[in-house]
Amino acid sequence: MDGDSISAYFPIIITAIVAAGFVVTTLFATHLLGPKRVSKIKNDTFECGIDVQGNARIPFSIKYFLVAILFVLFDVEVIFMYPWAVNFRELGMYGFIEMVSFIGFFMIGFFYIIRKGALKWE
Repeated sequence: MDGDSISAYFPIIITAIVAAGFVVTTLFATHLLGPKRVSKIKNDTFECGIDVQGNARIPFSIKYFLVAILFVLFDVEVIFMYPWAVNFRELGMYGFIEMVSFIGFFMIGFFYIIRKGALKWE
């Protein structure tokens, strides 16, 4: 890299340093300057005006988390398809073949999770 290409990133580096400094300064300032009143009512759990009932640490089925992770995974893969759809004509046959292979890998993963029974609720 020559000096010109490094100096092109200088404003981005300065912006990142200023942003990080603002965050750190704000966190410390609010901790030091903020009120420190501790009471039983203030530390009590509050949920939409409803009194607490039971323990909040009840176990959830792993299926909820699995479905959420799979949703995020496949949602992100669909995001990669949008730029391809926008530039479909410019990419030509090479872009089409790449997207077919991408969708192929996508479908292999989809059929794998179906075969493993990840989406079956019993």
